[in-house]
Amino acid sequence: MNKPPSHDDDASPSDIVKAPPTSRVARLFRLGALAPKALPLAVEGAKRALGRPPSPEDERAQRQKMVAEAKKVAEAMLKTLGEMKGLPLKLGQMASYIDGLAPPGYEEKFQNALKRLQQKAPPLDPEAAARVVREEFGVPPHELFAQWEREPFAAASIGQVHRAVTRGGDLVAVKVQYPGIDKAIENDLKSLALLEQFAAPLGRRYHTKEGVDEIKAVFLAELDYGREAEMTDLFRKLNADLPGVVIPRVFHALSSRRVLTSEYLEGQTYHAFCAEAPQAERDAAGMTVWAFMFRTLFRYGILYADPHPGNYRFLGGGRVGFLDFGCVKQLPPHLVEGMKRYIRAAIDGDWAEFDRACVEVLGYDPSAPEEWQLYRSYTLELLKPFLTQGPYRCSREEAREAVAFLVRGMKRVTWQEGDDMPHLPKPIHMPPDYTFVNRLQWGLASVMGGLGTVGNFRELVEPWVRDRVWPLPG
Repeated sequence: MNKPPSHDDDASPSDIVKAPPTSRVARLFRLGALAPKALPLAVEGAKRALGRPPSPEDERAQRQKMVAEAKKVAEAMLKTLGEMKGLPLKLGQMASYIDGLAPPGYEEKFQNALKRLQQKAPPLDPEAAARVVREEFGVPPHELFAQWEREPFAAASIGQVHRAVTRGGDLVAVKVQYPGIDKAIENDLKSLALLEQFAAPLGRRYHTKEGVDEIKAVFLAELDYGREAEMTDLFRKLNADLPGVVIPRVFHALSSRRVLTSEYLEGQTYHAFCAEAPQAERDAAGMTVWAFMFRTLFRYGILYADPHPGNYRFLGGGRVGFLDFGCVKQLPPHLVEGMKRYIRAAIDGDWAEFDRACVEVLGYDPSAPEEWQLYRSYTLELLKPFLTQGPYRCSREEAREAVAFLVRGMKRVTWQEGDDMPHLPKPIHMPPDYTFVNRLQWGLASVMGGLGTVGNFRELVEPWVRDRVWPLPG
């Protein structure tokens, strides 16, 4: 019989959370307590992004101020968001790895402070997890499983993961949902919707309600581990013939709406692999990650929308294990065809067709010349790996530029020459279904940048871009 391996990086008892706050008042109070620490940094960041360009002297002073505040803010976020779980923790995870979101010049130190949120956020009291298992299956974990590791080896935004051994001798990872996290996330989303209502006059111009509705639908779906089990099975089926892709098998008899039991994958974590693997291994693994993301998207319209570093295990020889299929979205076929349409046009250098697709698919408006040029150029910036003939090198600098390019452009549009007041950019009418495609683009660029993969991404993806959208297998 397999035994769960030991682990030496568990949280200390003082880090363990008895229960995340669930009421709107309690959660807003926690965020309110964080605000005085984070607000000065956020204000400075907003000034840099959208404010009038500062003088060189002011620029140096702003940078020094942000550097001084960044680490304190990151440490405060680590504690508060780690204890809150839910949507705030998800946002903290994004800040921990998406290059370009942290204060310029201090990205690595800021992200290192938040890195623990990706997989080792403060866990819940082990008794709380045991209680959830008992409520779902009628027996405690040590009776349901042959062996149960009481302390979790991973803790994230919605649940924590325990090693166990089934009665049949299989080593498994058991993800247990935090008690009350469904109510906590629902209240987070209500608060987000309320904020959107406060900004409704401006929000209607920029279609924020549609974006908020899309976020609500996807994040609420993550609460159903039964759906996640189905999505895991679907991805196993869709990628069964894709070399290097490893997706854990689900044990359905040991899974429910709040408990998900799947095959335990060994292998290196993302950060260990990036630090230790030779270039050839990082190249092979990066191409596997790229193929996994884009073949499923372009062939079947299924979007794996949570590319953060905690969701990979590196198994050697270019093999990568993919975890956590809660944040998955099926895109409408016409949108997938539209995405492939503007990528094909850019590959072929058919710029008239590319411009038409930018209007008809992405909602860009050529009647606003400055905004049109910015969004059009930004789309091409994101498509660099698709358009480069031969090897393309992924880097942290390129990932940061994907954000910085847009920030610089928005600053030019917002502060036009001769104006004393900022100019509100003309909105684009991007489909709400595209919300999580944007998350994938930024997140994946940062993941690939950390890997430093060199590869011919165009050669890999072009056949799927030129092919039709396939129906899902029965």
